[in-house]
Amino acid sequence: MQLRSTILEEAALNENPQDLLRVYARISWRDLVALTKPRIIALLLLTTLVPMFLAGPSAPSGWLILWVMLGGFLAAGGANAFNQYLDRDIDHVMVRTRLRPLPSKRMQPGQVLVFSLLLSAASFVVLWLGANLLTALLSTAGIVYYVWIYTHLLKRSSTQNIVIGGAAGAIPPLVGWAAVSNEVSLLPIFMFLIVFYWTPPHFWALALMRQKEYRAAGVPMLPVVAGEKETHRQIVLYSVLLLLICTMPVFLGLLGPLYLLLSLALNGVFLWQAVDILRRPANANIWRLYKFSLLYLALLFLSMGIDSLVYAIPETAANFVLRLP
Repeated sequence: MQLRSTILEEAALNENPQDLLRVYARISWRDLVALTKPRIIALLLLTTLVPMFLAGPSAPSGWLILWVMLGGFLAAGGANAFNQYLDRDIDHVMVRTRLRPLPSKRMQPGQVLVFSLLLSAASFVVLWLGANLLTALLSTAGIVYYVWIYTHLLKRSSTQNIVIGGAAGAIPPLVGWAAVSNEVSLLPIFMFLIVFYWTPPHFWALALMRQKEYRAAGVPMLPVVAGEKETHRQIVLYSVLLLLICTMPVFLGLLGPLYLLLSLALNGVFLWQAVDILRRPANANIWRLYKFSLLYLALLFLSMGIDSLVYAIPETAANFVLRLP
């Protein structure tokens, strides 16, 4: 009902179709790009791209990469725009979000809603036609999970919002793998788990820096509800779990020794910075972990790609396969 009322309200304000067209024509392309959050999407696309090179016996075609990257951008952009539509009542409270197109009133809610739906629908079509149905369904599941489970149900109701909701951002590796193989197997599931366990310490570092804004907006992020010390402990705990998850594929024969060495180095720095926050909880240390966590995930996935150049998965490696019927 809320989605329908927004469209009807805008239509009532612009009864003349020509007036409505002029309203949409005045929308800046910069605002449309801002709705998609392109800087965030870049990292998501990297975690989509690397699995594409690991999923088959040879490198994927350039056309397949192009369609999957385009479909992934549309899917993530649609989900991000929908997120801003649902958060339009609180984005003006927070410094980092108040300049977005909706809180700054450069766009109307109905315009953002239509844009998000168009991008989401286009992503499904592009991924289905450019790759396969499984890829399109996985991507759409990520959109629904992010918009409905995280933004609508969890974000304003639970301190575990970013833990459970983080599954949405972990779906891109499954999308990339399925685009090449038309299936999901054990290695992309580990990639999913890596992103899943990476998300809490990454986002809690940001939440520690922005906790006053989250408190003012009524968003129960962990630092707001449980306090800073407990958040520091949870960051260390998830950093340890992340290290363990990262090494498990090696012992199952899915990744090789080069990845193991690079992974241990990256996780060692990550864990050291997390422990340093627990010991010395200064803003500089927290911000350092947040910035490094972005580089960490990119380098970790790239290390998987580099490892695949010198390591072949043996036939005896643990594995299972999930396909559409």
